[in-house]
Amino acid sequence: MIKFKNSRKKFIYLISPNIINNYSFLKHLEEIFKTKKISFFQLRLKKTSKKRILDIGKKIKKICSKNKVKFIINDDPFLAKKIGADGCHIGQKDICIQKARKILQQKIIGVTCHNSKKLIKRAIKDKADYIAIGAFFHSKTKKIKFKANLDLLKYAKKITKIPIISIGGINLNNYKKLLLNKSNFLAISGYVWNNKKYKPKEAIEKLI
Repeated sequence: MIKFKNSRKKFIYLISPNIINNYSFLKHLEEIFKTKKISFFQLRLKKTSKKRILDIGKKIKKICSKNKVKFIINDDPFLAKKIGADGCHIGQKDICIQKARKILQQKIIGVTCHNSKKLIKRAIKDKADYIAIGAFFHSKTKKIKFKANLDLLKYAKKITKIPIISIGGINLNNYKKLLLNKSNFLAISGYVWNNKKYKPKEAIEKLI
């Protein structure tokens, strides 16, 4: 299992917007990383060609490396390997962790466990490097099919030392609840990229 340094300040697992414009996005990403609050950055582009993901992924990799942020590719371990990312995040409908491990070897593999104790136990057994649970709150980024609660987070913390990433509708008004209940990292997307009040860097700076 890969060990992650989780400082109190560097608790954000940032997920990309659904659509990326090269120049403005990369500029915002550089500014966000300068806040020193980001541990992981996940590239999640569900409706983008692999060629395009490969192209922008290589640019993001350089920015992540420079700022010591772990770079994760969503869904596709083959793309993660091609880009030279730090790892891959897989959902329940993606490739299984055993096959992903053969492709990525010792790199990071995280697994979505929704709101299921059964899936959490399976991910632990399969030696995932981290588990993601949620959604904890209403989210505009993606349709919510699974709703998690703090009791599930407490349960997961009791049975494993694998880092736990909480996900789903996390924003300035609710993030502290998850940190107080010892979530290791908070996966955030819409609050940063679709915030009508704050620019991306300002949105991150509000999370203290």
